Amino acid sequence: MMLRQPLRYLHRFVKVQRQSAKQVDLLTTRVKQDAEAREIICRAANTDSSSSEMSPLETSEQSQSSGRGRTFWTIVATMVPVVVGVLGYEQLKRSGTATVTASLPQYAIEDVMQHNNTETGIWVTYGTDVYDITEFVDSHPGGDKILLAAGHSIEPFWDLYTVHHKGEVKEILDSMKIGQITLVDRMRLANRTKHDPYEKEPARAPVFRVNSLKPFDGEPLPHSLIKNFVTPNSHFYIRNHLPVPEINIDTYKLEIKIASKPAIVLSMEELRSKFKKHTVMATLQCAGNRRAEMSEHKNVSGSISGVASISNATWGGARLRDVLLYAGYTEDDAEVKHIHFEGLDNDIAKEPYIVSIPIEKAANPLGDVLLVYEMNGKELPRDHGYPLRVIVPGVIGARSVKWLGRILADSDETLSFWQTKDYKSSPPTPHTGCFDFRDAPPIYESPVNSVVCEPEPGEVLQPVDGEISVRGYAFSGGGNSILRVDVSADGGKTWHSADLHAQEQTPYRTWTWTLWEIKVPVLENSDKVEIMCKAIDSFHNVQPDSISGIWNLRGFLNNTWHRVNVSTTSNDNQ
Repeated sequence: MMLRQPLRYLHRFVKVQRQSAKQVDLLTTRVKQDAEAREIICRAANTDSSSSEMSPLETSEQSQSSGRGRTFWTIVATMVPVVVGVLGYEQLKRSGTATVTASLPQYAIEDVMQHNNTETGIWVTYGTDVYDITEFVDSHPGGDKILLAAGHSIEPFWDLYTVHHKGEVKEILDSMKIGQITLVDRMRLANRTKHDPYEKEPARAPVFRVNSLKPFDGEPLPHSLIKNFVTPNSHFYIRNHLPVPEINIDTYKLEIKIASKPAIVLSMEELRSKFKKHTVMATLQCAGNRRAEMSEHKNVSGSISGVASISNATWGGARLRDVLLYAGYTEDDAEVKHIHFEGLDNDIAKEPYIVSIPIEKAANPLGDVLLVYEMNGKELPRDHGYPLRVIVPGVIGARSVKWLGRILADSDETLSFWQTKDYKSSPPTPHTGCFDFRDAPPIYESPVNSVVCEPEPGEVLQPVDGEISVRGYAFSGGGNSILRVDVSADGGKTWHSADLHAQEQTPYRTWTWTLWEIKVPVLENSDKVEIMCKAIDSFHNVQPDSISGIWNLRGFLNNTWHRVNVSTTSNDNQ
């Protein structure tokens, strides 16, 4: 339907070449009668209806008066912008964006582009609206990354970080609305083809609770998470920060640069052949695991993860220490204090994902940091960093960079956004403007944690001999093992120690989780039960009992007692 009217005009213009001058006059008059369409068409063709420059219709009149006029193909070429203009206008009318709000100022795209710094004011567009975000920049949860959109549309960034597509985020943006884009620019935007940066994502098994689709953030269901001590690749939680890159293994190279020394480059074949393969079993846990519980206490920034953004695998590859030594690093090199890891995944501004870790962890022969090309004995899946990633055991998953492209040994930590303004914990302050993330130290090791995976919240259970079965996992970062997991089903009046199932590892190099299970007694004649668990690690660290003291703006490191509310029933009630 949208094509019918402009194509009808084009068809008539073609027939005009064989029609009389009178027929041309009738057609021209008919088109001109729609003043609104004529204005849009003239502007779309980069003409001004009030200027001395002739529109395509006026040019057609002149052609008619001068005889045979233009050739068939000249008229077709002339009508192309007309057709595009009408198409765009029809699309605007169908979408409702052709309506101008009279009470709001109208701005051309060129006007918005001039407001791209604090002196001119920082403006952005979203859809057909214009916003002044100058005062909001300092309190933006994502830091000054928002400045990448200064003077432009924020839609490509929201499409990259789709967590923004929430009602409350749009409400914040609407509070800064100052006007609308002009009708002409709206029409041009309507004809724009949008590119989806996530169109080449890998296929994924339908086993995840999806916390964010773009970038993908998914976790397995809690009951399936603990079925295996080693998590199958297809069920391993996925936390991507940017679109998954497509990497050609035949041309892939890893660059390693040690401070002021010349950089070296290694292919995957060289990494496999030059360095002994080591294997490490290690659990990775997202720093935002259990963020959903923290968000119930008070709003936090980030995708709302449940309790299963954690998994365990056996990783195979070269020791980072060996590769650093090969590239020229020496232990007495006072220049080197941090190791940067740069991924091949990029944002719209072509900025890659980069984080760093201290040299004390990176080069420690007991630190077990690997450059990994195998996961559970198989080639790394694309979602998990193919062809090469870093695994930093005992440290939050954000430091185990995927799709590794470059390693830099430097005197300072990287200044990337991900290192300086994310993956940091704030005090429990109420507003983002009260805290500067740049002043906080980065998060590395995970605190001790435990979670009930079975039963899940809301389940109805039938006690057997007055007991219910409870199963879950426990984990502590920094190489600490789990000493004990305590479980209560009577509000914490009594606690019972669970049976632990763990992989035997060297003390202070325990990189894996512990699975646990217990049959815990429940009170008689109680149809509502709150199950609670808490773990103690080998340093005798214990989980805190409430969120209020550890709540933070980004919702990181929630390791409070885990609580699951269930119902119980007896045989008589069934």
